[in-house]
Amino acid sequence: MAAAPVWSVDPRTGNPREQVAVEATAEEVDRAVRAAHAVRGALADRTVRAAFLRTAADLLAEAKDQVIEAADAETALGPARLTGELARTAAQLRAFAEVVDEGAFLDIHIDHEDGSRTPPWPDLRRYKIPLGVVAVYAASNFPLAFSVPGGDTASALAAGCPVVVKVHPDHPATSEICAALLRRAAAQHGLPEDVLTVVHGFEAGVELVKHPLVSAAGFTGSIRGGRALFDAAAARPTPIPFHGELGSLNPVVVTEAAAAERGEQIGAGLGGSMTMGAGQFCTKPGFVFAPSGEAGDQLLKSLTESVSGTGAGVMLDHRMRDAFVSGVAERVALPDVETPVTPGAGGEHTVSPGFFTVPAQRLAQEGPHDALLEECFGPVTVVARYDSPEEITAVLSRLPGNLTATLQIATEEADGSAAGLLAELTPVAGRVLVNGWPTGVAVAPAQHHGGPYPATTSTSTSVGATAIERWLRPVSYQSTPEALLPVELREDNPQGLPRRVDGRRA
Repeated sequence: MAAAPVWSVDPRTGNPREQVAVEATAEEVDRAVRAAHAVRGALADRTVRAAFLRTAADLLAEAKDQVIEAADAETALGPARLTGELARTAAQLRAFAEVVDEGAFLDIHIDHEDGSRTPPWPDLRRYKIPLGVVAVYAASNFPLAFSVPGGDTASALAAGCPVVVKVHPDHPATSEICAALLRRAAAQHGLPEDVLTVVHGFEAGVELVKHPLVSAAGFTGSIRGGRALFDAAAARPTPIPFHGELGSLNPVVVTEAAAAERGEQIGAGLGGSMTMGAGQFCTKPGFVFAPSGEAGDQLLKSLTESVSGTGAGVMLDHRMRDAFVSGVAERVALPDVETPVTPGAGGEHTVSPGFFTVPAQRLAQEGPHDALLEECFGPVTVVARYDSPEEITAVLSRLPGNLTATLQIATEEADGSAAGLLAELTPVAGRVLVNGWPTGVAVAPAQHHGGPYPATTSTSTSVGATAIERWLRPVSYQSTPEALLPVELREDNPQGLPRRVDGRRA
């Protein structure tokens, strides 16, 4: 049987652009993984690793026009958005090069022999080593930053792990271009190109997570697809870590005082955030608590104006467009749900943004309105009108885990009076914002992009310096002669690495 072709498709028309590749067979996936496993030792030199990551960033920047043209043709995200995403992607690679250079990620601890303790301590030296081959499942909505050259790949390579990427079918041409650039960067530093390979096809993705030489996986996508792979990773004879980002509502709580103080500003900000990128950001604010009464009405008026002034948009593919249209129709049919701006089909290939309103009390208990507590991917949000703080508490207790949670407060509430609400939001999300909007994830050391399930399947972050920790495991050496120790753990510390010695930072 001939291998199925992989087509690049224009989401603006639904028409195929070009055949990019063919779907990988199980045998081809096996060859790709074995090739990656065979070269894992090539990434051992941290200096070479860091240089490789910087060159990859440089090559992506140099190929800017080609990369952005391909990505726009496959995703309809637009040159402006993609230019920013490419800059972010290159910055991620450079940031992880700095992490590798510094060496703190190795988390070195040395405890010298101490016979005075009870029980006595032997000489112990601990650091972290790479897990092995990492499978990365590319995201649909970020063809660069969460795809072949994205954060999962950059952090895994930084950890010293070869990567096999399962390409997302929405941007195969972009993925092949980026893969070629990363492989070229590897070759420029004497590394085997197989430190980064790509495979195409749904079945290839299933085979990849099951392969015995794959040691960990990173995924960004839907709850359904991510959970299936997560379960497969756990069901293996040797289970592996699966770091999946699956879905998020990203709730927003607007206090009554905040709505009274700046309802117009909040409504406009919400409209801009929820429609950004046709509502296809993983951090889109998809559920909002707004007070009943005049202050909340003013907020909704501003939101209505903002959303009404936003034109129809193209989603990443027609399957997502159809799911958005059907999901909106299901929610509109629920009792007491109103649509000040009705979302739905904007045309044969587009969608129109909008939002729902519903009394918060409708969501306090299990029932048909639970659909409003599930992510609807696209330019739509749910505004729950509340009459009391108790209603906020009741609904928050029913929300699934989230990447973000936002609190909009008034100036007067910054004195600490809003601390209770902030404490209620903290358990439901990995990043908590005050008086901001969650669309936009800074690539910073203190960033956490993750959250309670189903936001993510682990407690790790996929953005920021600590994302590297997903692909490492600790190992201790006890009473080991100096000449046998890894160079990073030797007494003289020839590489000048940061470490703790006898409990103190050295």
